Amino acid sequence: MNHHIRDIGIARHIGFYSDAIETDAGLRWLFTAGTPGITEDGEIPPGIEAQTRQAWKNVFAALDKAGMTTADLVKVTTTLVNPADIPGYVKIRTEMLGEVKPAFMLQVVTQLVKAELLLEIEVIAARK
Repeated sequence: MNHHIRDIGIARHIGFYSDAIETDAGLRWLFTAGTPGITEDGEIPPGIEAQTRQAWKNVFAALDKAGMTTADLVKVTTTLVNPADIPGYVKIRTEMLGEVKPAFMLQVVTQLVKAELLLEIEVIAARK
């Protein structure tokens, strides 16, 4: 692992994530755009759980192309369009990431670039 958790005690009251991450010097960085739950052929699956699963698969593909894994995640920002979808998102995020605990930010907006999209996931990863 090329980063170190620097918790200040806030995250434990909200969810499974880290308050802050410090990285080692000399790392390669990967920054993704907001990654929606769209399949490679342009399909948008119905429902928050299906879109969350697909969005994470898309993030994993970007990590893989950079020679990285979920262990290299430093920061995750998720944007949802419906606060009622938070439990479904968290369920799939937990399933997909397991014990990986990057810094997380979750925000809710009124709409994404396509009205059918329920979320986007943006990540920052770092690796030697």
